Amino acid sequence: MDIALLVALIAATVSIIGWVVNYILNGFLDRKKAQRAANLLNIERQLENLYGPLTILLLESKRATKNLSDSLGRKFVFTGNETLEDDELKTWLFWVEKDFFPRNEKIKELILTNTHLIEGERIPASFVAFLDHFNSWKIDHLRWQIEGVKYSWHSRYNWPEEFEFDVISTFEKLKHKQADHLISK
Repeated sequence: MDIALLVALIAATVSIIGWVVNYILNGFLDRKKAQRAANLLNIERQLENLYGPLTILLLESKRATKNLSDSLGRKFVFTGNETLEDDELKTWLFWVEKDFFPRNEKIKELILTNTHLIEGERIPASFVAFLDHFNSWKIDHLRWQIEGVKYSWHSRYNWPEEFEFDVISTFEKLKHKQADHLISK
């Protein structure tokens, strides 16, 4: 075999191998880049459509609860089976109907319309606990308004503290992931 032909074949083989390796690496990098962009887009949708609004509503709720307690002159509205005096009950019902229920309705709607954005493989138990808290309270309150059936003036289920923790901690984790994605672009 002629040496020139052998050199040409080796050069052609090296060129083809280089082109194939380059093609494979560029395809891998393009897929990785597309995956990172999709991940960032999903994180941004989670923050914009679910965890961001939920976090703000929960922080707002915390402040409203404190303001109500201050206006009633006590640390907690309900600490056991006590009853509210007429003026206290009027104040409480005003806050319930004008502040707590509308906000909780927004929270419920965010959860129901954005389940696809919930972080993780399943719906957190605290989300279900919130829905139980709100739905039981709302139906008892409506029954009182429509049929006059008295109730305890609050939910059958305590406010799920873990709901607030789950939402805010997930919001913070997603913000951290978002920042990592933006820095490593």
